[in-house]
Amino acid sequence: MKIAFLGAAQEVTGSCFLVDTGAVRFLVDCGMFQGGRETRARNLDAWDFDPGEIDFVLLTHAHIDHSGLLPRLCALGFSGPVYATPATVDLLGVMLLDSAFIQESEWARAQRKARGRSPRGAPPVPPLYTVAQAQESLERLQGVRYDEEISPHPGIRCRFRDAGHILGSAIVELWVDGGGTTRKLVFSGDLGQPGRPVVRDPARIESADILVVESTYGNRLHRPLAETIDELVFVIEDTLRRRQGNIIVPAFAVGRTQELLYVLADLCRRGRLPRLRVFVDSPMAFKATEITWKHTEFLDADTRALLALRDEHPEWLDLHFTHSVEDSMALNRLKAGAIIVSASGMCDAGRIKHHLRHNLGRQECAIVIIGFQAAGTLGRRLVDGDKHVRIFGEEVAVRASIHTIGGLSAHADQDGLLGWLGGFDAAPARTFVVHGEAATARGFADLVADRLGWNVEAPAHGTQVDL
Repeated sequence: MKIAFLGAAQEVTGSCFLVDTGAVRFLVDCGMFQGGRETRARNLDAWDFDPGEIDFVLLTHAHIDHSGLLPRLCALGFSGPVYATPATVDLLGVMLLDSAFIQESEWARAQRKARGRSPRGAPPVPPLYTVAQAQESLERLQGVRYDEEISPHPGIRCRFRDAGHILGSAIVELWVDGGGTTRKLVFSGDLGQPGRPVVRDPARIESADILVVESTYGNRLHRPLAETIDELVFVIEDTLRRRQGNIIVPAFAVGRTQELLYVLADLCRRGRLPRLRVFVDSPMAFKATEITWKHTEFLDADTRALLALRDEHPEWLDLHFTHSVEDSMALNRLKAGAIIVSASGMCDAGRIKHHLRHNLGRQECAIVIIGFQAAGTLGRRLVDGDKHVRIFGEEVAVRASIHTIGGLSAHADQDGLLGWLGGFDAAPARTFVVHGEAATARGFADLVADRLGWNVEAPAHGTQVDL
C-alpha cells in the first residue's frame, strides 16, 4: 500500500492524498491550490495520474482548498462516487458552483481586456472548469452520516468523525484489509479549536496505524477567546464610534461568517455593544448560513440556544444579506457605521476586493482579519504590513488599520493539535504532518516527536511513501 502527497504537503492548500492498495486507488480530498499567480498553473497540472483510474473520493469538508478541483477531476474522466457528510454535500452545492462562476466571470473579464491589447498577447487562460461541469460533479456526491460505517470498495471500511472545523467537517477513519491483516489509516482533515462557538469540538480518535494530521497553526497559540472578544469590541467601538469609519471583514463564507455573526449577536445580547449595522455581502455566505441553521443538530448547545432566541430579539443586530451586484455596489457608498463581511476569506477573489479598494485608503476604517491567510494572497500581504497593494490592476495605499484577530480561527492551534494527538491510546506506527507551511510543518513534526516520542515526518509535495 502506498500514499502519495499531492497537495498540502509543506504548504497549506491543495489538499489531495492518493492511496493505492494495489487493488484500489482512491483520493482523500481533491483541493485547489490557493495563493499567488503560480497556483493557476499548479491547478491546471495538479496530478500525474489518470482521473479515470480513481475508484472513489473521500472529502473531509467543503472548503475549496479541500474540494475545489473535484469538478476538474470529473471533467477529466473520474466517474466514481464521492463520499462526504450530508452537510458537506449541501455546502458543496453552493461552493463548487460559486467557484466555477467566479472563474467564468474572471475569464470573461480577461477576454474583454485582451481585446483591447496587442493581438500578439497571450490569450487568457480558460477556467479550470465551468458552472456546467461543477453541476455535473455534484451528481457524484453521496452523503454519509457521522459515525456511520460504509464500505466504498471490497476490503475497505470508512467512517467520518466530527472534526469541529466547520459545519460537516470530518476526520476520516479507514480500515484497509490486505495480506491477511487490517491496517487503520486516519486523516485528520482540518481540526477545529476546542471550546469555540458554533460547531462542536473535534472527536477523539483512539488508534491508528498510519496518521495524517494537519498543522496549519502548529507553530503558534491562539489568543484566549475572552481576550479575542475584548480586542474585537475595542476595534468595533474605536472604528465605528471614535473614528467614524467602516469595518471590512474578509471572511470565508462557510464557517467564519457564521461564527462571527454568532459572536456579534452575543455581544449585543449581553450589552457589550449597542445595536450594530452588519452587511454580509456574499450570496454564498447567505446560502451557507441557511444550510448551517438547517443542520442545527451539529451545532454546540450555546449556539442552538442563541438561535432559539434570535427571532424574538431583532434589536440585537441590524443584519442585512446582500444578493444582487447592485446591492453590493451600493455598500461602497457607505462611509461610516457599517460592518461589511464579505468573501473571499483570503481577499483574492469575489466581492471583498471591491470593498477593500473603497476602504483601504481611508485611515478612519479598519480591516479585521479572522482567518488564515496563505502565502501569496492579498490577505497575507495586508497581514504582513504592505503599505501598497494592487487590486484589479490598480495600486491602492493601505491607510486603514489592519487587525489580525486569530482567536476566532477555525483551526486548532499548537496546544489544540497536541491535545487531540494526546487522545490516542498508543502512538501510530507512522505519522505524517501536512497542511502547514514548510517551516511550520517540519517544526510541528519535530515537536510531536520530541513531546510524544512518535515516529513523525513532514513529507514534501509529490512524496510517495510505501506503507
